[in-house]
Amino acid sequence: MKKIEKTLDEWRSMLDPEQYQVCRLKGTERPFSGKYNSERRDGIYHCICCGLALFDAQTKFDAGCGWPSFYAPIEDSAMIEIRDTSHGMIRTEVTCARCDAHLGHVFPDGPPPTGLRYCINSVCIDLRPRD
Repeated sequence: MKKIEKTLDEWRSMLDPEQYQVCRLKGTERPFSGKYNSERRDGIYHCICCGLALFDAQTKFDAGCGWPSFYAPIEDSAMIEIRDTSHGMIRTEVTCARCDAHLGHVFPDGPPPTGLRYCINSVCIDLRPRD
């Protein structure tokens, strides 16, 4: 996969302020505030920064955590996992494999079949209909 590389100024010019803060500066949207938290439509969730397909809506579930949650990425190669020790916690950050956008974190407390919970910021993703 060919990486997309832009300067922070280039990203800032193409994203709204909240998208920029979360995707490029590793921020977090407020829980229960994201437009996809309660979303039930079918489709594919794509990276808001580069358009890479990240999650199938059929893997979305209600974790009650305040952020859209998925039990598996559309492909393992769609994201990169990074050890995150910020805020006095040990977590696993997930970023877009194509553009390095911060997406959220993955936790080992999800449902079958994976047992994983990808906790993703709504501002980082875009739901599109299936082709």
